[in-house]
Amino acid sequence: MANISNYKDLLIWQKGIILVVRVYQLVKSFPQEELYALTSQIKRAAVSIPSNISEGYGRNTDKSFSHFLDISRGSLYELETQLIIAKELEFVLNVKLYNEIVSLIEEKSKMINAFSRTLKN
Repeated sequence: MANISNYKDLLIWQKGIILVVRVYQLVKSFPQEELYALTSQIKRAAVSIPSNISEGYGRNTDKSFSHFLDISRGSLYELETQLIIAKELEFVLNVKLYNEIVSLIEEKSKMINAFSRTLKN
């Protein structure tokens, strides 16, 4: 991480911010009665992903960073599951945006796994 001066330089964090923005755009069209239920949970899971990456980076040890990457990965899978549920419940109106988010989730999963491996070696 020689060229990394802070967590905002990390591509996995940057992609996490993009994911959060896309998720917020998607859930705007969810039913109002879901505002404090599934919509809220989806937003929290999405925000947790880059938040844990930045927190882990701030801990200044590879072991701590790896732990927070594991938490971020868990939030990523939680988000994916919640989005699948939302789609099955027919809350997703913008399928193109949904598919973009699914692609971002897959990409982030691979990125987190690869980055985590470098910290554990």
